[in-house]
Amino acid sequence: MSNLFQRAVIRLNNAIVRRRRVRAEPREVLILLPHCLHHESCPQNVVRNLDECRRCGKCSLADLVKARDDYGVLCCVVGGGRQALARLKQSDVKAVVAVACGKELVAGIWAAFPKPVMAVPNLTPEGPCRNTLADLGAVLAAVELFTGGAEMK
Repeated sequence: MSNLFQRAVIRLNNAIVRRRRVRAEPREVLILLPHCLHHESCPQNVVRNLDECRRCGKCSLADLVKARDDYGVLCCVVGGGRQALARLKQSDVKAVVAVACGKELVAGIWAAFPKPVMAVPNLTPEGPCRNTLADLGAVLAAVELFTGGAEMK
């Protein structure tokens, strides 16, 4: 599947999700993060538990943990598509903000249907699957879309 096709599917999906105007309580919104956001030089294993993040600033996880805490949303790091699907299919999740590469996002959008997924492609300054970054602004905008700009904690 070409990158151009992936980007088109992601843009179309996000436009459809915006038009659906899905609203959820913050505790029903899940931010799914790929394990490749964790910087390889970090000695903390935040892949298992986001609360172990020391917020050193080497990766995007510190900002995303802060966003989780500020908004009161669910947030987890997954190692791949199967883990992501298992988590988003749980009954406490009404809407999903997914950060991943284009290929994983497209597969996840289809697999999660009819649950709404706002897809946020990760940034890959060092190439795919290595020390990737999340677009915090796009993640926060997606959270606010689902929560209707609900008051932060």
